[in-house]
Amino acid sequence: MKSTFFKALLIVVSGVTAATTLAQSAAAPAVSPSPPTPEAAPPAAPAAPTKVRIPEGTEVALVFIDALSSATNGEGDRFTLRTDGDVKIGGQVVIKSGSIAVGTVTNSRKRGYMGKAGELNVILNHVTVGDDRIKLRASKGKTGDAKVGATVALTVLFGPVGLLKRGHDIEIKPGSPITAFVEEATEVTVQP
Repeated sequence: MKSTFFKALLIVVSGVTAATTLAQSAAAPAVSPSPPTPEAAPPAAPAAPTKVRIPEGTEVALVFIDALSSATNGEGDRFTLRTDGDVKIGGQVVIKSGSIAVGTVTNSRKRGYMGKAGELNVILNHVTVGDDRIKLRASKGKTGDAKVGATVALTVLFGPVGLLKRGHDIEIKPGSPITAFVEEATEVTVQP
């Protein structure tokens, strides 16, 4: 009887194990091996900044932002300009349009009596490109229309009253163009 009991116990244990295995497989979805997914390509790294050499004498077109006048500006006054178009070296933009440049008034004289014209001389200091400053050269000196000949004629005709004839002040209006040149070869960092 012992053997029958053990056989029955063995059959019950085997049945419970089979039922448990069957229940687990029914409850859990069948997992099939999925095909390996390709790894996503890493995002393209931004191109590294490069150094570009701007040769001495490279032309830079500028326009005045500030108004200047021999009547109101004096020696040492600073003024701003902006680049009027991209400057390219080897097809690569090294100075973007709209970059800010700075200049200084070197000499200013108001118009005078006896037909003496005003005078306004300026120099261009630099244009800023990112963290770099590129030295510029250009001297734009302008002299007003002198009225000395007309003053002499008026003095003869009208006596000393002719000495009150005045020359003209010099004015540079915003938007006035000027051409500058890179003063010395300069290396700048350019973002691609």
